[in-house]
This record gives sequence, structure tokens and C-alpha cells, in this order.
Amino acid sequence: MSPRYRAPRGTVDILPEEQPYWEHVYQTATRLCQVYGYSRIDTPIFEEAGLFARGVGQTTDIVQKEMYVFQDRGGEMMALRPEGTANVCRAYIQHGMRNLPQPVRLYYWGPAFRYDRPQAGRQRQFTHFGCEAIGENDPALDAELIELAWRLYQELGIADLTLQLNSVGDANCRPRYLAALKAHYQDKIGSACPDCRARFDKNPLRLLDCKVDSCQPVIASAPPFVDYLCEECAQHFQELRSYLEAMGIPYTLNPRLVRGLDYYTRTVFEIQPPEEGAQNTVGAGGRYDGLIEELGGRPTPAIGFATGIERIIANLKRTSVAVPAIAKPAVFVAYQMSAARSAASRLASELRRAGIAAVMAVGGRSLKAQMRQANAVDALYAAILGEEELATDTVILRRMEDGQQERVATKDVRRLIAKGLRQAR
Repeated sequence: MSPRYRAPRGTVDILPEEQPYWEHVYQTATRLCQVYGYSRIDTPIFEEAGLFARGVGQTTDIVQKEMYVFQDRGGEMMALRPEGTANVCRAYIQHGMRNLPQPVRLYYWGPAFRYDRPQAGRQRQFTHFGCEAIGENDPALDAELIELAWRLYQELGIADLTLQLNSVGDANCRPRYLAALKAHYQDKIGSACPDCRARFDKNPLRLLDCKVDSCQPVIASAPPFVDYLCEECAQHFQELRSYLEAMGIPYTLNPRLVRGLDYYTRTVFEIQPPEEGAQNTVGAGGRYDGLIEELGGRPTPAIGFATGIERIIANLKRTSVAVPAIAKPAVFVAYQMSAARSAASRLASELRRAGIAAVMAVGGRSLKAQMRQANAVDALYAAILGEEELATDTVILRRMEDGQQERVATKDVRRLIAKGLRQAR
């Protein structure tokens, strides 16, 4: 019989057996952020829709096709967050973070939403981890953030990655490049895909971000942006490259890399595993020196990156990377008859208060069935209470690995289990 309800299309349930992957990624990312001096920020899952339209860009696929937009009961147009940077910039402005020592280094972790065709590596609800460094235009900060991203994947165990790097200039040099790009496309746009024909007038830089196969030859022959950089942007890009080389981080120059969001300036990058495909990027980011001003703040330089946790985990599984197991229950508390249930409950409570993970048998099952359950939850010990144990204030302590057991005083159970756990480590 099929279930009446299922998870919505484009969403997945993260079951207990999947949690070791998620815990491994979360712990690694959090530890690295602390090493690099980044502090956690959590922003609302929904915001005013205009925040994303203005920040991400009216002509982007995210705003035009993918945002979950709704009108609340107060008549305001709201949107589930499709990405994290605009939210963080809004918080930076709202809470006066410009008054803090700059740059302000922030990281976040949480769900994001885009209405898209579900496929491998792309869901309608996905989990974003990202970092933003706001308030400084030094290319050393770009290198720092790229190194953080690079080390994250290294320490997670993802190998053979490629760092794709480019500069998309700024308001000084971009108009000259866009004129050259439109000239390149002028006699080819008629055979381009419908999206590119729309982009030609509305947002020509995103012509280079098209993933349609028929448009790739035109993109491959497009003029490289680095040939049109102004002196300041060219110097910024050269300094960034020298920092990366000093850090020992290999990179590949990709003159057609522009990313899919309108707010990027100067540095843009993607980190890709070796397999082919449009959805193979595990993490990406860039500089967005004009975004905070666009959202109503003072001119403030910034850079950030984000990574999809689902894609990271897919790569860990694809390459058979072992992840630490979540700790097993230390002890399963069982009882031989109903009269011992109260004492078993008290013992389990005392163990938990002492910081020892304990699972108690419930449901009135036989002792044999309880022992099967102890095996099923992979407990290290079973603490068994029966008539004799109640009379003598003792507990049968069984080591589940080999079945060896002994009767011990109740007051000694906690100490003996703690000793056994130390030895097991």
C-alpha cells in the first residue's frame, strides 16, 4: 500500500542513517570558520521579495523563474530565501555592523528554496553553507575566503578539485567589455537559445553563463573579460593570483566565468570536482562591492561564497569517503518483569544526568526481545534489572560485544560504564 502523503517534489527527508554525513560537514565547516575568525549569523527563512529582486537581480533566473513568492496576510510580498548573501547584507545594514571593526566576517547554515526542475545535485529545498566578509576590498581577503572554501573540501576528503577563477571588472571597465561582447553576439544572437536572446538586451554579461549546448561555441569564442579590465581591477586580480600562489592553491583561469547573480564585481570563482556536467560545481562565490549600497547602505566592499551541502554529500558518497559515525548509545536499560520498570527508569535517568547516553526498554516486551532491541540500537552495554537485582540493589551489566556480564552494585554502574567507554575509545 503506497503512502497517502509524500515529501513535496524537489525535497527529501534526511533519515537517521544519513545524519553522519551532515554532522561531519557541519562540524568541519564550523571548526574552520572559527579558525578563520568568522562568526555565525542566522537570518529569517523568508524576507521581503524586493530584497532579492534588487539584490540578486531582476533579470536573473532566480528572480524571474525560481523564487517562491507569496503575499502574507498583511498584503506584503514575501519570498522564501533563494540564497544567503542578500539576507546577510540586509542584516549588516539594519544592525549597524559598519560600526564594528572591519571586515565583518560572518558564516551561516540553513535551508534555501528555488523552484527548479529537480535533478541530481539540485533540489527545490536545499541547504546552504556560506561565508561573507564585509567591509574591505583588499585582494588578500579574497584569497583568505577562497582558501577557507578550498580547505573545507580538502578536510572533508573531496579530492581532485579545480578552482576556476576570473575577474568581471567593475562599473569602470564593464561597459567597454559589454560593448565588445554584444558586438561578438550581434550576428549570432538569432540562433541562440530563447533565454540568451532575452539576455542580449537586458543583461548581456549573463550570456556567458548559459548552459545550453548550442550556445557553447559562441561562448567559447567570446572575448575574455581580463583583456578589458581597468588598471585597478587588473591590479586587484594580479594581487589575488599572487596570494593564491603563495598559499599553494592551484587555480585555472576561466575567462568566461561570470556566475549567475547580478551583484558580482571583480573576483568570481567556482570549485568543481572532476566529473562532467552543468551541476558539478560544489561551491562558488565572488566579490560584490556594490550590493550593500544597492540595498540602501553606504558603499561597502564585500566578498563571499556558498556551497550546497547536498552536493558535498553526493561527492563524499561518490568517492566513498568514510565519515565519523554518530556515537552509539552507551547502555540499554532492560528489565525482567514489570515490577522492575520503575527502578529501570530511575537508573536510565541517573545515567543520562551523568552524561551517559542511555536507551530504556519500553512497551512491555520480553527480556529476549529487549536484548534484540539492544543489539539493534548498537548499545555497548545492557543494564538488566530483575527480581534478585531489586532485592540486592544490584544490576546485571552485560557487555554486548561478547556477552560477558557481571552483577554489580547499582551505585557502581555509572563508574563502570564510564570506565568501559574510556577504554573503548
